[in-house]
Amino acid sequence: MSSPEPESVAVNREVWTRSNEKWGDAHALAAWQEEEIGWGTWRVPESHVRVLPELEGLDVVELGCGVAYFSAWLARRGARPTGVDPTPAQLQSARRCQDETGIRFPLVDGYGERVPLPDSSCDLVLSEYGASIWADPYLWIPEAARLLRPKGRLVFLCNSTLSLLCMPDTGPIKDYLLRPQFGMHTFDWRSDNDGIAFGLSHGGWIRLLREHGFEILKLVEIQAPAGAATHEIYDYVPVEWARRWPSEDVWSAQLR
Repeated sequence: MSSPEPESVAVNREVWTRSNEKWGDAHALAAWQEEEIGWGTWRVPESHVRVLPELEGLDVVELGCGVAYFSAWLARRGARPTGVDPTPAQLQSARRCQDETGIRFPLVDGYGERVPLPDSSCDLVLSEYGASIWADPYLWIPEAARLLRPKGRLVFLCNSTLSLLCMPDTGPIKDYLLRPQFGMHTFDWRSDNDGIAFGLSHGGWIRLLREHGFEILKLVEIQAPAGAATHEIYDYVPVEWARRWPSEDVWSAQLR
């Protein structure tokens, strides 16, 4: 018998359905048409972060693809992506962007904790503000390992450990600690009209990745670039904060 869908999936599906209604296809299409691969809120270019392998010919699974702009970027560089997401409205926006741009790849209704794709089906698993934040890491990391072929890569962006420790239940981030680091895992933001997120300490990520056969290649702590402005949507982290401390982490690991 298959395991039931986690509560967080339904909660987050509702959040992203509302977000899709608010921001619509215009934001999605603008991201699809960006030339440079950019990471996270601050769109730090891949040429600076340098965590992706050579993409030409790679089979890629993006977990929590949303409107699939990252998969579109990868497809333009010769990869063969498959986008996986549990929110139908987001996948519909992605399909309309495919119609608009002519960039096509499979889009699958599914969630990171139980991915409806076969074992050893890809060379790269990627998540940028997808499963890496909104799925339980103790479930989606084993799924990433299952999906990867030997020596395959896992690259993901998540909220930084420090940002989660400084984030209140409602309102913008603080410049002091609010939460204990030991035992960090689930962050329920429903009181702020948001979803259920997940995060670990750096030590927690290292232990979990190694437990599932990964060798850690790189950790990049993202700093907002000089001249950046606070994001119009994700304004809970002001740019002034993100110039002083990392608001996001990017991990790169390889399956042994």
